[in-house]
Amino acid sequence: MVALLGGAAVRCVATLGHPGVLWFTGDSYFYLGRALRPEPSPSKTIGYSFLLRLLEPAHSLALVAVLQHLMGLVVAILVYALLRRARLPGWGATLCTLPILYDAYQIQLEHLLMAEALFTFLIAAALALLLWRTLPSRNGGTEPRGPAWWMALAAGLLLGYAVLVRSAGAPLVPLALLFLLLRRGGWRPALVFGAAAAAPLVAYAVWFHSVLGSYSLTTSDGLYLWGRTAPFADCARMKPPSHQEALCLDPELRAAGHAPGHLIWRSEAPPRILYENVTDPEHNATLRDFAVRAILAQPGDYLRTVGDGLGKAFSPHRFPHPTAATESLYHFQNQPQIFPGGRGWGGGGGTAMMDAIRYERSVHPNRVVRPHADRMVAYQEAVYLPGPALGLLFALGAAGIATARDRRAALLAWGGAATLLVFPIASADFDYRYVVPAMPFACLAAGLAVTRAGRPRRPGVSRSSGTPAALPRDSDRATVP
Repeated sequence: MVALLGGAAVRCVATLGHPGVLWFTGDSYFYLGRALRPEPSPSKTIGYSFLLRLLEPAHSLALVAVLQHLMGLVVAILVYALLRRARLPGWGATLCTLPILYDAYQIQLEHLLMAEALFTFLIAAALALLLWRTLPSRNGGTEPRGPAWWMALAAGLLLGYAVLVRSAGAPLVPLALLFLLLRRGGWRPALVFGAAAAAPLVAYAVWFHSVLGSYSLTTSDGLYLWGRTAPFADCARMKPPSHQEALCLDPELRAAGHAPGHLIWRSEAPPRILYENVTDPEHNATLRDFAVRAILAQPGDYLRTVGDGLGKAFSPHRFPHPTAATESLYHFQNQPQIFPGGRGWGGGGGTAMMDAIRYERSVHPNRVVRPHADRMVAYQEAVYLPGPALGLLFALGAAGIATARDRRAALLAWGGAATLLVFPIASADFDYRYVVPAMPFACLAAGLAVTRAGRPRRPGVSRSSGTPAALPRDSDRATVP
């Protein structure tokens, strides 16, 4: 409880120092614009905009930030509850939640008008539902069971919606299905889970088709994957079709060394020159095909680029990647950010400034209050989970797949963390925003790894010898009148 209150106190200081929210250039304006003018986008799913739309009648960006901070605290509570359920001592479960409660980058990301806080919360709630009955109860009286049908239903809906908040959550759906199928009698909850997870995705795809003419969630995956492979793609080695040869980088652009997450937005990038609309379904398919050809022709180069991203995540140093300007947006500031006045990202002709004013009904969408803001700047410089510590959590979680009491539970927790970390790096680029959501599940996996191996004790069996324990004497039994 003391640790939880401390985490809440730090978030209160962040709220006092930055009334409202922090803004991430481009994405925050996009989500807010789509909340005011709901319409599917070819570039990214807008599940987060649905939440902003729901909260819009309150006209308070501060409410959005507070709700996201509460989500962060709930994630820590869920991790703690699951680890206590797995019989980890209270001090051990608390220790595993400290990075979630106190990591400054976690808190800063919760304060950003971005999808990650909601995304992490939805996944944590879904995994808690799937794991709760799987883990043995603390009294040791029952064998672990799979989730009830209603738990599988709720978990499926939550995880399906998480994919709409951030499409990087898509690989978690088959991972959870595999977890359910590996349990005895798991096909029934697996069917319920699969149908529930598919429901929001199918509904969104139908809506996407009605507006943009394609049954998809987005039509930008090809562009992101092209950016991932373009820096190493060698047309002489991969021999693409003639109509794709122009997608290879020229020597000058390759030598510039732009990060993939930055390269795809540059006007001199080949897709921007060749195609008027890079998210057109046909062009997106061409870009995806080019990227797949590059991966198949140069698998070693591809694995090296993914490994380089993982190395950045576990490094003791923080890199200005994909650009120094982007990385700076993950830090608390003691001066107001420069807010764009005449440009829009959210479609429908609205500008970012006008959208912010309309949503909050205030002409000051970006405020800073000192000295509270100064305290958060100093806090972030001192209190965060270093990359090597994150690597240690992943290593412990991996070991737990072989040693934990419930290996399948450990596999789900660790697999969720690894998927959230690796998939964005493998399909787009390394970004510190993609590392933070993986951390709570790495903490959960590490905690499960150190739970005592072995099956739960059956009632009436001696813990030390495994022989039947002595039954109570008649004099010890309660009498019934």
